[in-house]
Formats: sequence, C-alpha cells, structure tokens
Amino acid sequence: MTDKYTQFVSRGFGKDIAKRLGLPQPVVLRRHQPGEPLVRGPVLVQGSGGGADELAAALLSWDLDVRRHAVPREKLGAIILVLDEAARPEDLEKPVLAAAASLRDLAANARVVTVSRAAAGAPGPAAAAARQGVDGLLRSLAKELRAGATANGIVLADGAGTTSPSALGALRFFLSGRSAFVDGQFLTVSTTAGQQPADAEKPLAGKVAVVTGAARGIGAAIARTLHRDGATVVVVDIPAAGDHLATVANEVHGTALQLDISREDAGARIIGHAVERHGRLDIVIHNAGITRDKLLANMDQGRWNSVIAVNIAAQLRINEALLASEHFRDAPRIVSVASTSGIAGNRGQTNYAASKGGVIGMVRATAPLLAAHGGSINAVAPGFIETEMTARIPFATREVARRLNSLQQGGRPGDVAEAIAFLASDAAGGISGEVLRVCGQNLVGA
Repeated sequence: MTDKYTQFVSRGFGKDIAKRLGLPQPVVLRRHQPGEPLVRGPVLVQGSGGGADELAAALLSWDLDVRRHAVPREKLGAIILVLDEAARPEDLEKPVLAAAASLRDLAANARVVTVSRAAAGAPGPAAAAARQGVDGLLRSLAKELRAGATANGIVLADGAGTTSPSALGALRFFLSGRSAFVDGQFLTVSTTAGQQPADAEKPLAGKVAVVTGAARGIGAAIARTLHRDGATVVVVDIPAAGDHLATVANEVHGTALQLDISREDAGARIIGHAVERHGRLDIVIHNAGITRDKLLANMDQGRWNSVIAVNIAAQLRINEALLASEHFRDAPRIVSVASTSGIAGNRGQTNYAASKGGVIGMVRATAPLLAAHGGSINAVAPGFIETEMTARIPFATREVARRLNSLQQGGRPGDVAEAIAFLASDAAGGISGEVLRVCGQNLVGA
C-alpha cells in the first residue's frame, strides 16, 4: 500500500507545509537497486586501533571513498565508528565526539555503523560497562538522525575481528540500501565462519531455498528477493492459495508445493520436493503465519491452538526433520519470521505474541544444533509493514502506527525480504541465534 503522506511531504510544497506545521517529515528511503553504489558519498572511519586500520583497508578494497579524518562540510555517505578496543567508559569519549562533529555533514539516507565487542566476553566490569554503553549510545543516536539516515551496530564476540567474513558481511548489509528499514539494531558476529560472495549481486547463486507462506505479501517478496540474489526457490503455501502460489513460482522460475505446514509429514515433504526437483536443499525460510486476534479474556481454544500450531509448532516439527536429514548438512541456513509483537507484546494478540516469542526462543536454542554442520539459524522481527493486512486497519490507527518509529513511516515487504536474504547468505555464516528487527526502530516496546 502506498504511503501518500510520505510522498507528499518529501518534496517541494508538501515539505514546506510539514515543516511550518511541525508535522512528521519522513523521506523516501534509499532501497537497494541492482548495480547501484553501496554508499552514496565518502565513508568516514573513526577509531585509532588496529581493528579500525584493518577495516578501513577492507573498505578501500571495495572501491569506496574512505576517509580517516573528517573534511569540514564534506557530505558523507556513512560514518563507521570502530570501538572494538574500548576497555573502560572513558575510552568512548574521543572517537564518539570526533564522530559527533561530522553528524551534521551526513547526506540524506546516510549510514552510521558502530563496531564494538560483546559485553558478555569482557575481561572485567569496566570493559563490560564500555561495551554495553555502546548499546545505549547507538540506539539513542538512531533516534536523533533525520532524512532517512540510520544507525546500526556490529558486535564482535571473542575471536571475531573487524574483518571477519560475517563482520564485513553485516557491514555491507548495513551500509547498503538493503537495510533501509533496519534502524537502531545490532547483529552479533559470534564466529569467524562465513565467506564473502564471489558476486555481490548474486550472493545466493547455486543455493536452493524453500519459502513457506509464499503465495502473497511478505512471503512472495522473500521469494522474489532470493531469486534475484541467485537462488532456486521452492514456494510453499496451503492448497487454497494454489493459484497465487503458481503465479509466484512462475515469476521466480521456481517450483510450487501446495502443503499445509501443520501436517506431521510437512518436513519430509519439503525435503523430498527440494531434493527430487532440484537436487539439494540449502535454505529454509519459515514465513507462514496466521493471526486470530482477540483479547485474552475472550480467547477461545480454537483461536489459541490454530495460531500456535501454524506459527511455532509447525516450525519446530519441520526443523526436527531438517536436523535429522542428510540433505541438510552443507552449511544450511534457516531464517524464521518472528514479530515485534513477540518482543514488546501487542493488545489483543496474546496468542500471536506467544507464538512469535516462541519463534525467538526456538531460534536461540537451535543455533548450537546447526553449528556442527556449519549452519546458522536466525529470526527477523518485522514491525509495521505495508501489506494487505495493515491496509485493512482503520485510517487513523494506521497513520499513527506508521509514524511510531524513528523513520516515521511503514516498511515494505521487500525490507523484510532483504534482511532475510542477507541472513540466508554465506556472508552471514558467523551470525547465528540472532533476532534482527525490521521496524524502523519502533518507538514503543523493547
């Protein structure tokens, strides 16, 4: 659904009116287009340690215009703040305030990315304080940026460096238009696994991916994005959605599997179809989900059980089949669609929030089980996304929901798909058990 307000206030007369009246001024976000530059403008790398030097060298190899010192009034495409050597809170002052001096020079739709260490692995209280301090710093900065600019962070666990494959993969994602609706978020790089793709435009070349709930909306967008990135795609949905499913399958030159994923044999049928038709299975995207909203005081057994069955119990059963299959062994990837409702809750959605919170718990507990095969599992938690479902929300409620994030607008199905495509790629092989919110940094909740 088109956000006509954002289109109106992002240019000319509409922009002037919004400014005079003090109305929200969302801008049209920079989203990925094949062949476009990774960053529009110079990239300033702030930080004095060896990790900053190594990262700057890596960015130069990407043919980016890298600066180690700010040039006054030069419009910047990105600022990368490398804080991996902070050992106490006082160590944040110099690099952070140096970066602060350049914030007004950020171009529209610019990017700020912090690179820091995990507080859990700190050698003492002072180091833990400095590392956790980056969390509050980054999330606050994201709420201060304007004109479509975003701020996100990369957290390095012990053993991972600033140029580990997945650190670079996460950095490329955060700098690009693929992360347009990801704001105020962190990704932890837990290992040195993963590798950069030979072709940045086709990072999933040679992979076979399954997408459930793919007949329309976010699922269809996921299928299109995986296909664009080089994957062969199997689209799955219930028989009642067969016509829409066939249309998506034809569009992505993939195959369709009509299947109720809550069936006991759903996992076996998914594996069998992928292997028989395409010879392998590398990626599974758990997108299928339903809502049956009701206040808990009015909740009945049917509404509760149907949501749990589709949204989480089915994923658990399918994952058990995947983990037991010899066909899911070569650096496999699983990405599940959770929801910000499963993190912060939502009125009238106790069943849905329980199921999506369950997805997050499942992802964290399954990550070690996939590690033995070089695999990973992560979740993406969308916020307000412009879909057929949100289009049915009453106008006033919908407008408020759109503006309650740092980017002051709703996301698109493609924004969710871009995050999933990254987490499904080998560039994210060192990232597992993570939950990435695609919500424009929603201002309500955790």
